[in-house]
Amino acid sequence: MFESLTEKLSHALRNLRGVGKLSEENMAEALKEVRTALLGADVHFKVAREFVERVQAKCLGQQVLAGVTPGQQIVKIIHDELVSLLGEGTTALSGARPLKILMVGLHGSGKTTSTVKLAKLLKKRGYRPWVAACDIHRPAAIDQLEILAKQEEIGFYCDRASRDVPAIGAAALNAARQAGADCVILDTAGRLQIDTELIDEVTRLSARVEPDEILLVADGALGQEAVNVAKAFHEALKLTGLILTKLDGDARGGAALSIKAITGVPIKFIGTGEKPADFDTFHPDRLASRILGMGDVVSLVERAQETIDHKEAEKMAEKLRKADFTLEDFLAQMQQIKKLGSMESIMKMMPGMSGVKIDGDAEKSMARTEAIIQSMTLQERRKPEILNGNRRLRIANGAGVKVVEVNQLLKQFQQMQKMMKMFKGGGSKKMMRQMQAMQGRGGMPGF
Repeated sequence: MFESLTEKLSHALRNLRGVGKLSEENMAEALKEVRTALLGADVHFKVAREFVERVQAKCLGQQVLAGVTPGQQIVKIIHDELVSLLGEGTTALSGARPLKILMVGLHGSGKTTSTVKLAKLLKKRGYRPWVAACDIHRPAAIDQLEILAKQEEIGFYCDRASRDVPAIGAAALNAARQAGADCVILDTAGRLQIDTELIDEVTRLSARVEPDEILLVADGALGQEAVNVAKAFHEALKLTGLILTKLDGDARGGAALSIKAITGVPIKFIGTGEKPADFDTFHPDRLASRILGMGDVVSLVERAQETIDHKEAEKMAEKLRKADFTLEDFLAQMQQIKKLGSMESIMKMMPGMSGVKIDGDAEKSMARTEAIIQSMTLQERRKPEILNGNRRLRIANGAGVKVVEVNQLLKQFQQMQKMMKMFKGGGSKKMMRQMQAMQGRGGMPGF
């Protein structure tokens, strides 16, 4: 997401380093590149023009502050303008109980999966959500929603015999209330394009259930077309918020930067992947930081707090302190890290690391390491010293790798154990030499 824009903005701002004052002359070329970068990211031309004009007005004639370079100063100004453009402080949902949310959008935007992802997110925040299948047109739409809801242990309602969508919605609200739910999310039908039948159906459903929130699920990869879709739905339904999906697959991100400015409808949630965890509240300030390559440590910490088992983390820390770390522990640690998301998504949240490319080999290497350990018996994980040639061959065959890869993992794990023992004994200098040796040989598989 935004890789191209981040790279181009960094290049544009690099030209301002070293100057003592921000002037019209030294800013002209840089702001021209900023505008080109925004247009290249499929940002609406009017939004790009007005954005650059506001930045220029704030920058001109400003004296560079002591200890701050012009580049840093203009980055702060651009950051603040990005936050304003994306819609600062507009992500809160209605406080009504039960909270009724109507999900609308075109076919293929990710509406059904976003319905369950939103329910899962709200469940974490203390809600008792239900989801209702109000899409009677798409084949298997009801089945898809039911399967996803069961996977996340979320209440589900449908009426496979009825073709009356408003009646289905009303019945879903009654069923949810009787079950003690305090949030009902209604998944509606989509079309390949906006038409009278689509708008009429969701309008009648909205009039019947009187939702507190009407959220448009828009495919972020559509660029300006997503903005046009949002305008059309807003005119018909008076949207209260937007959910931008598939931002992980769009390196441009123009929809996110244009949609709020053009429609006036706030972005409330974003989807950045296929997994249920790849969905979160939209934070304009955090996204602005990521666009400028400043990372998003706050979101990374929050994700860790939500996904990592704290008791297990404490046990792991104690094992590390006592130098009692086994392959079984290493496997558990890897599985905890995987809950945070892909290595690439984690790196993008680290300051200054947004441009670092994580190829598929890194993910595959971690998967191979996990497969090797899972092919061992519990005794072998805890006592790898018993692994003779026959056992190693069996493990390699079970993991679908070569014996040399099993040997490499065991050798590097032994080095890790030595380092932990040195640390326990205070041998910091020896430990540093061991770390340098491991780094020179490629480190642990998957890292």
